[in-house]
Amino acid sequence: MEELFKKLKIKPKDISLYEKAFSHSSYVNEHKAKQDYERLEFLGDAVLDLVISDYLYNKNYSTEGEMTKIRASYVCTDANAEYANDLGLSQYIKVGNGEKKGKEIEKHIIADTFESLIGAIYIDLGYATARRVILAIVPKYIEDENVFFFKDYKSILQEYVQTSKKSLEYNLIKETGPSHNKTFTISVVIDDIVYGTGISSSKKSAEQQAARIALEKLAKK
Repeated sequence: MEELFKKLKIKPKDISLYEKAFSHSSYVNEHKAKQDYERLEFLGDAVLDLVISDYLYNKNYSTEGEMTKIRASYVCTDANAEYANDLGLSQYIKVGNGEKKGKEIEKHIIADTFESLIGAIYIDLGYATARRVILAIVPKYIEDENVFFFKDYKSILQEYVQTSKKSLEYNLIKETGPSHNKTFTISVVIDDIVYGTGISSSKKSAEQQAARIALEKLAKK
């Protein structure tokens, strides 16, 4: 990990924290290790949220809504996976054989390790260092108008509907699968007409898919 530490310009005190930051639960279970990265990920997520919120506030974005949208776009799974890939974190991630299966590591695991790394830096070297590392990575993406990781299609659709004074609702069509692995099918209805249907493992994601499809149809009108 020496190369990573040089890239981040940090001098770790407790290497075991960083080893933990790259240990997925599947690896920990197979090797009977003490702890996976999930607690560090939880902490890193909060630090990342705070630093980027502070950054956006000091950039004088006009409204809470605008800051919330931007933060959601650059502190999300796709964004965190991009930051992790730029840092080459996947080469340090330890997963169990069940996660490998001869394929690349799942995106959400790569994204999680970016947050767990931030958590490790925060515990090991303090908030100021964690803040410096985050600000050396994330803002350049925010400032690049060509990079946008996540669009809040629901908010965009809501704005359209309010402008045109139309009714809007999301309906759960069906819910399938066991409690730990459900699939949701949700439709978006505008003025009693179904404009899009989304299918995903979470209701929020299914609604976003439905809203995106609805916006595509509306754009063609």
